[in-house]
Amino acid sequence: MTTAETQMRREVLEIPAAVDRLLQNGGDDVRRAAEALRDRSPAFMVSVARGSSDHVATYLKYASELLMGVPIASIGPSIASIYQRELNLKGAACLSVSQSGKSPDIVEMARMARAGGALSIAMTNDPDSPLAKTADHTLNLHAGPEISVAATKTFVNSAVAGIWLLAEWAQDDALRAAIYDLPTLLEKAVHIDWAEARAAVAERNSVFCLGRGPAFAISNEAALKFKETCQIHAESYSSAEVLHGPVSIVDGGFPVIAFAANDAAEEPLAEVADALAAKGATVFATSPKARQAISLPTTRTGHALTDPITLVASFYALVERTAASRGINPDTPRHLKKVTETI
Repeated sequence: MTTAETQMRREVLEIPAAVDRLLQNGGDDVRRAAEALRDRSPAFMVSVARGSSDHVATYLKYASELLMGVPIASIGPSIASIYQRELNLKGAACLSVSQSGKSPDIVEMARMARAGGALSIAMTNDPDSPLAKTADHTLNLHAGPEISVAATKTFVNSAVAGIWLLAEWAQDDALRAAIYDLPTLLEKAVHIDWAEARAAVAERNSVFCLGRGPAFAISNEAALKFKETCQIHAESYSSAEVLHGPVSIVDGGFPVIAFAANDAAEEPLAEVADALAAKGATVFATSPKARQAISLPTTRTGHALTDPITLVASFYALVERTAASRGINPDTPRHLKKVTETI
């Protein structure tokens, strides 16, 4: 199998165009939702999501707390769907993220949040979905059809829509400018080849992914994609925690990929990457600050809060090629289907 033959590869290469489509068509929805947030001025927000969408929510949690000082807490959808409990969310805002907008537990949790007093904002690739119909505001991702089971362009467009919402809420011109620059930068990011990292990971059946701050969300997404598309056991850890226990399974050549944005967490993460390399691990870091770990080329965006978006685009190119090198079709992971409708 060649990389050009996979649908996942085609969709990774479409990421820049998908983001441009969102930026061209999604502005009115984003600005209306941002105005509603300014009017509500919530003291806190909650997120409702699963899988890759929940990793988007983690990214937005850090971004909101760093940019606005507004915390975001993740709520398990089972609170509404299985346990049928109501939460008091008066004065809060709820951000629900679902590519399909069809999972019953996400829809029910979003409905309950609105009934509990929250301003409800849905992010979905289907503006006619049940989730969209439960929300006060819907952000259409404009990602276009995504056929490969593994989400790539919908993840990126969800992250862009969410950070754009925060930028408009904060009326932050520097962040807005970085967002509008993303299509050009993503065109570079999807063509970066982390060949050395691919070779190291492809030879093993276990890998650590590390991150901190907004980049921790990318670490989580990377670990999921290694399992989903490559059948590699992958674990994601904060770089602040990996040396406290998980490090005990690291042996000679154990692969580690550390994801760093250009922010205050970069240097501490690079230090942890170097410490793992000193213990014999084969460590790669998306930072020039690493000394013993191998530095991976990246496309920096000029803003710490948008760096994770180009990082994940480069990672998607890596993981698709890693699957292909292991003789696995990443378009159809075993035991999985495109839309999981959890109760």
